[in-house]
Amino acid sequence: MAEVSIVRCNDYSEDNVRTALAEALEAIGGLDMIKPGMKVGIKVNLVTGAKPEKAVTTHPVMVCELIKMLTERGAEVVVGDSPGGLYNAAVLNGVYSVSGLKPVEKCGGKLNQDFSEKKAQFPEAKVLKEFEYTSWLDNVDVIINFAKLKTHGMMGMSAAAKNMFGAIPGIVKPEYHFRFPDYDRFAAMIVDLDEYFKPVLSIVDAVVGMEGNGPTMGIPREIGCVIASASPHKADLVCARVLGLTADRLPILTDAIERGLCPDSMEKLDIYGDPLEFYISDFNNIAHQKSIVFNGKGIFRTVIFNIIQWAVRSRPKLKKDECVGCRVCENICPAKAIKMVKGKAKIDRSTCISCFCCQEFCPKGAMKVKRPFVAKILDKKT
Repeated sequence: MAEVSIVRCNDYSEDNVRTALAEALEAIGGLDMIKPGMKVGIKVNLVTGAKPEKAVTTHPVMVCELIKMLTERGAEVVVGDSPGGLYNAAVLNGVYSVSGLKPVEKCGGKLNQDFSEKKAQFPEAKVLKEFEYTSWLDNVDVIINFAKLKTHGMMGMSAAAKNMFGAIPGIVKPEYHFRFPDYDRFAAMIVDLDEYFKPVLSIVDAVVGMEGNGPTMGIPREIGCVIASASPHKADLVCARVLGLTADRLPILTDAIERGLCPDSMEKLDIYGDPLEFYISDFNNIAHQKSIVFNGKGIFRTVIFNIIQWAVRSRPKLKKDECVGCRVCENICPAKAIKMVKGKAKIDRSTCISCFCCQEFCPKGAMKVKRPFVAKILDKKT
């Protein structure tokens, strides 16, 4: 039995998706853990809601085919997520509709209609000792994490592990960005969420992924595969290889490796299928500069380290001619670092925490990920 599977799926036709899902799941042990009468929660990626062809959300055909496989085993299935913004029936039902998920109710599943929230205590966590979460996840026996493979402004890549951030209620998400503004601590918070909810399966929709200005306003890119694993981090290690990324460019993977949840290279995994068959050499990534190691002690080392971190750190940047002055970025910014000046968004760099909430939720894609010149030079040398 493999630890991770990667299986070709060229399009979203029902037959191709069903065949690919069945092969990918069988290679890692199948669905034998699903018993008659069990209630299964499928945690999809909805972000803010977008049409399936935008490659922002988990594709509805993939969700429906998985539901059919689960209900054939006698399971009851509910599908949900908490995208950015208000977490209530009016907003979520609109997101379900736009994302093409309404057919879920015709193929044997239900769309989550429980919009209550709970508080969790998690003393074993690395950083997330207590947090608020969407309580529908308590009402299922097991969670299947069904992600979309995309670039991500803050974390470099959005795939299996990052998808569990959707357990946090949408309107509360900016608060968590503010609580964990440092990339490493934000990554640790994501890993804590995966450790708390412990999805039994993580599946990544990489039939059509997203490159460039992800996770919401990038460009769809055909990748042609489905990736599955019992471990979100092992799935992500394979996802990273497909995109041409190494673990040290991805803070979530780095943290998972440090905790012993994942090996430090894909070669140490037992994989069904060949990830190199799907490798895209010119994928437009926005991952951050690798860590830089240098010698030195005391305050001198600290000062130099801070200067280097500042010099290579990516930042959100407005493309003014695309800004329509809608104020979404101003309203969602957890650090209150954005103000409207002459009808355009202006970022106060002294208070910006580079959480990329503005870039992720800008409805026009006017906020971009800006990589400093120094980081680009260093990339060419590493």
